[in-house]
Amino acid sequence: MKEYKRNIQYYETDKMGITHHSNYVRMMEEARIDYFKQVDMPYDRLEAMGIISPVIGINCKYRRATTFPDELTIYTKVSEYNSAKLVMNYVFKNKNNEVVFEANSEHCFLDSNNKLVRMKRDYPEFDEELKKLIEK
Repeated sequence: MKEYKRNIQYYETDKMGITHHSNYVRMMEEARIDYFKQVDMPYDRLEAMGIISPVIGINCKYRRATTFPDELTIYTKVSEYNSAKLVMNYVFKNKNNEVVFEANSEHCFLDSNNKLVRMKRDYPEFDEELKKLIEK
């Protein structure tokens, strides 16, 4: 799993001082972008190839509250990939190494005309790179 660190910002909290639930989805995206940069497959490379990878599903569990200015470590990995769909897993931990949030996101691949891309058929080299990232 790749590690991404960030602090909860004041504006991300609600009236009770707790991180608003919607911000975790944004943090997942930050961690995902960072993950692909770490493995030398930055999103801008994918987009330069004419491919976008929209989110098609999210599952999440909120385990513990976080507040400003908590530091989180987000562990990210590719758990599934089958040429048409990519599944990313995320585990957020606080400074005490307690799990505060767990999630996964599902993504497909589309071309510039919003047509489904089969990476194995359309981009075999990129497909091979993605296969190497799968962690169980």
